[in-house]
Amino acid sequence: MPYQNITGTLSERDVEEIKTALQTIEEKLPFLINLTAEERRRLFKMGSKSLSFVNNSLSAAQSNPKILPASFDLDEFARDYELAVALTDVLFQLRQLTEKVDDTLMAVSSEAMNSGLQVYDYIKTAAKRTPGLKTIAESLGKRFKVTRNKSVKANSQA
Repeated sequence: MPYQNITGTLSERDVEEIKTALQTIEEKLPFLINLTAEERRRLFKMGSKSLSFVNNSLSAAQSNPKILPASFDLDEFARDYELAVALTDVLFQLRQLTEKVDDTLMAVSSEAMNSGLQVYDYIKTAAKRTPGLKTIAESLGKRFKVTRNKSVKANSQA
């Protein structure tokens, strides 16, 4: 569906229910961790090709457990693989949702900004003949003022 003007609302109750649902999701994943940038860099990454490789390795190990050393935990390997598959599915759905939320936020924010700019233009025009609007126009105009430090810095970098 092509993008059109967005008309929607979220009540405070809706927002709280969404936050509660997200908290429930997080509670269902008590094993989630945070990695440092260095840890992320060092870890093997498992994409779709690697997922197939690990699945085949698991099948081979389960079919031939006697070739594995006693220290190899086949059950843990199976649990890791199953969790990776499940989290891959969850992550795919979360990314789709995040993309929709992000795109909608960008579009609706743009709509709001455009409306704000229209109001600002109306107020600037009306301020010339309507007492009391000059202060409001100046206040709104602060959004577009460039401070001297920023303009001096920009000129020195050019």
